[in-house]
Amino acid sequence: MNETVFCPNDFVFGLDIGTRNVVGTVGYMKNGRFQAAAIVSKEHDTRAMLDGQIHDIGKVGDTIRLVKHELESMTGKKLKEVCIAAAGRVLRTVMVHEDVEFEGEVRVNAENIYSLELISVEKAHKELNLKNEKYKFYCVGYTPVRYYLNDYAINNLEGHKAEKIGIDLLATFLPEEVVDGLYAAVDYAGLTVANLTLEPIAAMNVAIPEQYRLLNIALVDVGAGTSDICLTKDGSIVAYGMIPSAGDELTEIIAKEYLVDFAWAEKIKLAGGKKKPITYKDIMGITHKLTSSDVQKLIDGQLTKLADDVADKICELNGDKPVSAVFVVGGGGKFPGFTDKIADRLKIARERVAVRGEEVLTSIDFVTTTVKKDALLVTPIGICINYYNQKNNFIFATVNGERVKLYDNNHLSIVDAVMQSGMPNESIFPRRGSELVFTVNGKSRLVRGSTGEAAMILLNGRESSMNARIAHNDQIEIRESTAGEPGHITVGELDEFKSTVSFMVNDKLIICPKFAYVGNELKGPDYSVQPGDDIVMENYYTVKQLFDFMDIDTADKKISVNNEPAADDTIVYENFNVKYSEYGTEDYVPSAADINDSVRGAQSAVGETNVQRPDVNGGSGETQKDDGRQNLEQAEPVTISVLVNDTPVQMSGKSSYTFVDIFDFYPFDLKTAGGTELVTRVNGEKVAFTSPIAAGDKIELYWR
Repeated sequence: MNETVFCPNDFVFGLDIGTRNVVGTVGYMKNGRFQAAAIVSKEHDTRAMLDGQIHDIGKVGDTIRLVKHELESMTGKKLKEVCIAAAGRVLRTVMVHEDVEFEGEVRVNAENIYSLELISVEKAHKELNLKNEKYKFYCVGYTPVRYYLNDYAINNLEGHKAEKIGIDLLATFLPEEVVDGLYAAVDYAGLTVANLTLEPIAAMNVAIPEQYRLLNIALVDVGAGTSDICLTKDGSIVAYGMIPSAGDELTEIIAKEYLVDFAWAEKIKLAGGKKKPITYKDIMGITHKLTSSDVQKLIDGQLTKLADDVADKICELNGDKPVSAVFVVGGGGKFPGFTDKIADRLKIARERVAVRGEEVLTSIDFVTTTVKKDALLVTPIGICINYYNQKNNFIFATVNGERVKLYDNNHLSIVDAVMQSGMPNESIFPRRGSELVFTVNGKSRLVRGSTGEAAMILLNGRESSMNARIAHNDQIEIRESTAGEPGHITVGELDEFKSTVSFMVNDKLIICPKFAYVGNELKGPDYSVQPGDDIVMENYYTVKQLFDFMDIDTADKKISVNNEPAADDTIVYENFNVKYSEYGTEDYVPSAADINDSVRGAQSAVGETNVQRPDVNGGSGETQKDDGRQNLEQAEPVTISVLVNDTPVQMSGKSSYTFVDIFDFYPFDLKTAGGTELVTRVNGEKVAFTSPIAAGDKIELYWR
């Protein structure tokens, strides 16, 4: 029948999940001393763990459940959360220094120190990830090696005034596989993890008091599957290490030599450490009797190798030199001769290597009376004590259906979970569309793409932000961000296209938009520039292009450029002087005003007069037959009203009007081109500048 013990509500439950057995401890702190209220140990039915790694989660979970139920029966408490420790399998340690400066002088409190430590742990984690290890690592413990107050070393920061505090911190990491197996087994047993630490850290809390840590000491926790090591020096823990061999290697030799199963081999090994003869049956049913010396001789070679490996690892961690003393805890280190072999390998006095057992438990009060004080209890009790020293908890969250594990630094946000899940940044943050790169007149030009939409973030089904805080078992859904539109621009939007080029045509200033060529092909303002386009903005027109812009046919025109005969493909540069006339007439073609003057002069003549009026379409002209009175009347100035772009405009002072006269009465900017084509329409029909207009005409004038 289980012992019933008192246990207050502020108890802690710790589990030492070892390769051979699971030890559960329930206790609490009272007046600075840990009270061990109940301790239960159960061996695994099978070899469900090897070298500190869980192989059969279900089997280990069953053992944990048995320990849990028995402790609940003894204490009367429902156990829901548990503190655990991991063996140092594939252990990684990182030493970092971190400083925090305040705005002015402040008195340092516990929260300041805790924040400093957590910032340092995160820095160590980032440094480890930069090494591109094949494993995904999680922090399972950290140790402040030294604190700094305004850059001076100090043992305790709390209560001091400081403008700057610093820390040297040793952070310890294990691969996801090790940590995940422990969490899975605990979850299988119906428990959640309240705190996770490293086994040598837990053992150090009990085996080596702080006042001893000034010395260069090694603590070796020899279990069944692994031997975990930590070193102290100058008042701090300075290194951690592990070798993947321990007591099980000795047991395997016995099993093979004496033809017994692993459980019987374990019993023979334990009996080999005593003086009594050993009786056993092999798998054939034959009874055998052994002396302890027989067993010791059998495993001596392996025991020596184990001791040598431990000693060599200690030297490696200590800068290739031996430590001053070695403390050994754990069941695997109790075999006779083991400590002497370590001392011999380290070349230190044998009395400086010793098993630490009952004597290191003097700071522990045992409420339970059914447990014998032993070195086996150092790590289980240390796990509980570590809970009060530091909380290295992990939480789980789900990101798009994938479960991720996060080191709980008390300010986790959605972005931490998303980054841990491995989702790339471009899936989270808005993305720009691709850039458009091209050249204009030989100079490189770039148009950036537009920014897309940020990812939609849902926290437990509700829209949230990347900085929202998260808790254990939160459900996060990320609907990926989108890319914006690629960079886009048209020829008409280019500054170079908006400039103009001007020419003198028959003594009248003609302002034209510039042409754009892409690969020798003329492009209009609506052309969308493509990646790699080589755009050339020419500052000249050909004669044909200029006359097409003026809506004048060159076929029956005699044209000169700077007084030299010109053809359709003659180049006309800025401010060149162009003249044209019809074949069979004078080279000079009068302006619109001159035409009106000549008409009035002709109309003043008496009698019938033949008046040649220029055809606006470049024809040969039309002869009008009229009498002198009519011509006289036509020469008198009149006033007409027209609509220009739906605006009433009065025109006066002339006897007749052509389209070009509109510019004298209607404000329109000819100096700055607003497009590639100047639209000139009368009553919906496209006309030239010299086309006649009459009262009531509806005129359209604009750049397109």
